[in-house]
Amino acid sequence: MKVVLKADVKGTGKKDQMVEVSDGYARNFLLPRGLAVPANAAAVNEVKTKESAKRHHAEVELADAQATAKKIGGMTVTVKAKAGQGGRLFGAVTGKDIAEAVNKAAGVSIDKRKVVLDADIKNYGQYEVEIKVYPSVTAKVTVVVEE
Repeated sequence: MKVVLKADVKGTGKKDQMVEVSDGYARNFLLPRGLAVPANAAAVNEVKTKESAKRHHAEVELADAQATAKKIGGMTVTVKAKAGQGGRLFGAVTGKDIAEAVNKAAGVSIDKRKVVLDADIKNYGQYEVEIKVYPSVTAKVTVVVEE
């Protein structure tokens, strides 16, 4: 019997997935507990609609991420920091500082966790920083640390 799952069922499938199960399993376990509904035309159409909406939302998010990456890619931002003798900073320039500078300069919303720092920035100078806008979309930003 074909059923559409309404919740994740261990060993059977994920939510909104159409699966083939034995008649007894469907009648005695899945249907009475509300974990599935019979795969009639309405249920199958609902699953297809949800899948197409999910795919559309993913495409829109990817397009937005690519536009943001294009906007901030190659950008140079300046971060001000205080330092002691020899140009060594008090503390370090963090991802939060860089994200705030990029957000202010470009007018976008970048989360501090998206900034990838290879090592702490503890001196004045110019650094190349990568920002992961989306899982498959990244942008390189030049950060200038000065007094």
